[in-house]
Amino acid sequence: MSGRRDREARREERLREEEKAGAAERRQRLIKLGSAAVFLVVIAVVILIAVSSGGGSGGDASNIEEVPEVDRLLKGIPQKELVLGEPSAKATLVEFGDLQCPVCKAYSEEVIPGVIESRVRGGEAAIEFRNYTIISQQSTPAGAAAIAAGKQGRGWNFIELFYRNQGEEGSGYVTDEFLTSIAKGAGVPDIARWNEERKNKAIVREVEETTAEAQKLGFSGTPSFAVEGPGTNGLEPIGSAPSPEEIEEAISKAR
Repeated sequence: MSGRRDREARREERLREEEKAGAAERRQRLIKLGSAAVFLVVIAVVILIAVSSGGGSGGDASNIEEVPEVDRLLKGIPQKELVLGEPSAKATLVEFGDLQCPVCKAYSEEVIPGVIESRVRGGEAAIEFRNYTIISQQSTPAGAAAIAAGKQGRGWNFIELFYRNQGEEGSGYVTDEFLTSIAKGAGVPDIARWNEERKNKAIVREVEETTAEAQKLGFSGTPSFAVEGPGTNGLEPIGSAPSPEEIEEAISKAR
């Protein structure tokens, strides 16, 4: 009888442990779902504010804001073309974005800084920007200007500063004057060279090619993300507007 009681006691203890483990797993799933839901609400609020604010803010070539903030975010991190991060980084997160996209702006302010601090600054991953122009014809010269800034090692400064000074969608704010002000604020050293290269046919064609690449990957909106590394089969799509948790998980798997 004693042996039977012992077996039953062990069985009950095992069942309690399994129940605890299952409860913990369920809590983690709920936390992840809750985090994603909160994130989507935050993004929705940011977009609503951007849309409802009209033309009263942003897009002002004479008033470029948040230059010090962008400089602090990117300070000390290597840049080559439109890739931010150490060349030895195992994984690369690729963002397909449109510089005029308000959701991309929200990501640049609410999501990307976290990725930069947690993954890029320490050398675990790099992040690359590729143009996916869907807003208007002005998105093409904006994207070409970012590529030209990248030729001088200031591509990510240009991208982040553009987003922080983004004007109302379709308002016509993407002028030569505005782009030049962003380039100067981003610290592009040779503005004359930048001004010439951003109009180069090869650079404009690069914008068109990465847009076609995004469409080929099945993306239909911006920002969309993909990841590449030893743990992936080439460039693997994550999706459009993924949660921070989904981005972090994809980077971890890619490494």
